[in-house]
Amino acid sequence: MSDDLNDALDTFITEARELLQDFEEGLLGLEDDPSAEETVNALFRTMHTLKGSAGLFGLAHLVAFTHVVETVLDSLREGELAVTPELVSALLPCGDHVSSMVEGVASGRTEATPAETVDGDRLLAALQPFLTEGEAPARTPAAAEEQSNDGLRTWRLTLWFGPDSLRNGMDPLSFLRYLGSMGTVTRVTTLTDALPEPDLMDPETCYLGFEAEFVSGAPKTEIEGVFDFVREDSQIAIVPADDYVTVIEELPDQDRLGDLLVRSGAATDLEIARALRIQQERNRSGDTLPPLGEILIETQAVPKPVVEAALGKQRKTADSRSQETQTIRVYANRLDKLIDLVGELVIAQSSVGIHRRDGDGDGDEEAQGEVMRLVEEVRHSALSLRMVPIGTTLRRFERVVRDVCVDLDKDVDLIITGGEAEMDKALVERIGDPLLHLVRNALDHGVEPRAEREREGKPVRGKLRLNAFHDAGSIVIEVADDGRGLNRERILAKAVDRGMVQAGTVMSDHEVFDLIFEPGFSTVETVSNLSGRGVGMDVVRRNIAELRGTIEVDTAAGAGTTFRIRLPLTLAIIDGFLVGVGTSAFIVPLDRVTECVELPPNASGRDCMYLRGEVLPFVRLRTIFDIAGQPPRRQNVVVIEQSGQRAGLVVDTLLGQFQTVIKPLGVLFSEARCISGSTILGNGEVALILDVGPLVAENVSREQLLV
Repeated sequence: MSDDLNDALDTFITEARELLQDFEEGLLGLEDDPSAEETVNALFRTMHTLKGSAGLFGLAHLVAFTHVVETVLDSLREGELAVTPELVSALLPCGDHVSSMVEGVASGRTEATPAETVDGDRLLAALQPFLTEGEAPARTPAAAEEQSNDGLRTWRLTLWFGPDSLRNGMDPLSFLRYLGSMGTVTRVTTLTDALPEPDLMDPETCYLGFEAEFVSGAPKTEIEGVFDFVREDSQIAIVPADDYVTVIEELPDQDRLGDLLVRSGAATDLEIARALRIQQERNRSGDTLPPLGEILIETQAVPKPVVEAALGKQRKTADSRSQETQTIRVYANRLDKLIDLVGELVIAQSSVGIHRRDGDGDGDEEAQGEVMRLVEEVRHSALSLRMVPIGTTLRRFERVVRDVCVDLDKDVDLIITGGEAEMDKALVERIGDPLLHLVRNALDHGVEPRAEREREGKPVRGKLRLNAFHDAGSIVIEVADDGRGLNRERILAKAVDRGMVQAGTVMSDHEVFDLIFEPGFSTVETVSNLSGRGVGMDVVRRNIAELRGTIEVDTAAGAGTTFRIRLPLTLAIIDGFLVGVGTSAFIVPLDRVTECVELPPNASGRDCMYLRGEVLPFVRLRTIFDIAGQPPRRQNVVVIEQSGQRAGLVVDTLLGQFQTVIKPLGVLFSEARCISGSTILGNGEVALILDVGPLVAENVSREQLLV
């Protein structure tokens, strides 16, 4: 493909993404106002444009699918169809499917994968009731046969039933017979490795295991459900025997290993949740965080080749996204201002040279001051080019709210305010996942069902607010609901039950509500597809911390809960406090620093001090980073605050406030837990930027923080 055609394809992909976002917003708006003719026309034009543009590049699979969607929208435009919730529900996933195919084109695929073909056929079948006779695309018998064959998969089952299975009334062979009703058991091998000598046998003890090959169209979750009654005291391993490696390679791009394995059918949500729980338990016990893939292999949930294929797909996705051409729309007046400033900077620089040549010291100093002022303005102007409104990201949750409310049978209005607030494009792209979890949590846990709201005297329709605003050089995003609020007693009781807090411990409301961010914590009694596994809120806080942000909770019983996220406006520049330890320099984010005090002389050999009547735990940077040399006679403590908890950093010298450009550390240092980046000082030396959250969490125990 020529360079010109590649450029045109990049333009098509960028425009297609924007069109599909407008398509989703238009469908959601049409559901609220079915009589909006202009919205119907805009939806039709979107699919018509996508179909025509895809045809120019020979993307036949896109053309064929969008043609059918366009036909339905044309019938809607001509008044032959009425806008109904069923029609909107059928069209929304069609937009998702087109988006998936567009992303496939962006990654270099010009034809549909088998998985996309199956998904497309399923979606077109759902559109069949809205098509007039003769308009539905015909499926060939060969294609139908291919789809039916694709539904059958071969599984290898390794079954070691518990020794007390027979005593509990469980017949191992009955499970194999039941499997026969779900598919075909093609081979069974009896495992006798655990058989003792004949004179040591107990006739009521189960010593036998079985290996079986099972062919079925049932998903892994159903096969796993057969063994629910014996799972706790038995070893049950169900792994795919057919080529899941190929299936994974043909899947659309995914960032998470678990998502890839679940979507391919090689693992279930329960197996991923169990592996995540093991991972978190080992991390809490002080071990290094084991990779999820290793745990899945160790527990025999997924074979090693399948995990390796999924990891390869994950790396390929990350590489393709890092190499993908990133584009951003910039307001013309901002570019004009930047160009004007550069012109002024050139003139000022020339003025410096003239004054130096003429020996005019006063004029030279004045000209240099003007150059510095213009450099500052150029920097601010250049950074503003990356600033984009957050409204587009917030509006995407209209679809999430609609779909979740349908699943939960709740009525909730989404209210978005502050969409014009701007932040760095890199932050906008990375804040989506934490916001998604908070929105789903608010809908599932926060807003009550209709009957409960009626009993409480509340309006039947709940409210979920997404609000964004600027505050003191940061951007604040609020996710607020008018639901039942957090239950303090229930959270504390669950924490005591899990051993996270000792019974009788006096805790403030802030400390109790902060427990919901602990790994594996959940007060939900039943697991659903939305919640209950205790996986999520800890990830939310970790992801926000990685963006140098914080999250806090405000709640009132019966009135609702507000999650408040505070983020820097940009990730490119940081206001920091420069400190020295030996010959090394470190930068502490200024928004984490509360004060600086002198280290008391009697604090040697201890890891805490008294500060105005309160115990302040601290960590010594010299010890953590193994810096050679003796500390000076007088040391200082930089007092920092993280998630409402205070701690100190012991340093040699305080070098003052420092605004710096953040430089990434690179792949070699990607696992460094306490360092978030680096910067180059004015003298050419490198200073490391401290990541305060992990630094305090890993080196100051919870008991110290609660003293």
